[in-house]
Amino acid sequence: MLTLYSYWRSSAAYRVRIALNLKGLTYEQVPVHLVKNGGQQHAAEYQALNPQQLVPLLVDGEVRIAQSLAILEYLDEVYPVPALLPADPAQRAQVRALALHIACEIHPLNNLRVLQYLSDRLGVDEEAKNAWYRHWVDTGLTAVEQGLAGFEGRLSLGQRPGYLEACLLPQLYNARRFNCALDAYPRILAMAARCESLEAFRQAAPEVQPDAP
Repeated sequence: MLTLYSYWRSSAAYRVRIALNLKGLTYEQVPVHLVKNGGQQHAAEYQALNPQQLVPLLVDGEVRIAQSLAILEYLDEVYPVPALLPADPAQRAQVRALALHIACEIHPLNNLRVLQYLSDRLGVDEEAKNAWYRHWVDTGLTAVEQGLAGFEGRLSLGQRPGYLEACLLPQLYNARRFNCALDAYPRILAMAARCESLEAFRQAAPEVQPDAP
């Protein structure tokens, strides 16, 4: 049995839930509340499992893997069918490049600990903090939108979603949560619409997780 340490509203954990569902893998979720009691990810028992003090963490027998994209790569290598990445090396690199742009260029600037630092340590007010958030989402999604032109309306695996969509949908969820303007991203919205009705994505959605309020 795979075990996923997760938080319902963590976009990184959301990516992994999508990937696990796309592969049809059964897994147990262990909630790690990122806000309650100062953040359960900082508790000694969780630090012993994951010194990075972040979610997600995947446990597969004796194997422990942190960082969502490392987990996705692991799943694709250990449980290769169905694949999350294209077989062609050039296409695979293009998918990875867009996914990495989301995970490394947009998300780190807007994740919970950055927003908490802006508010708690730097005294940034709510309006300014939200402006920060929307600026980096807009900058990042503009690049993703342009990158999707090469897919010509296809999903990353032709008619099937995979690695890229597992990263894109959680970022779009966050953009909507913070009321970011999305009209400039028709390719992103079209790709998302093709995924959102699929069971793998519906079952991964934050609101249906066992630790959702």
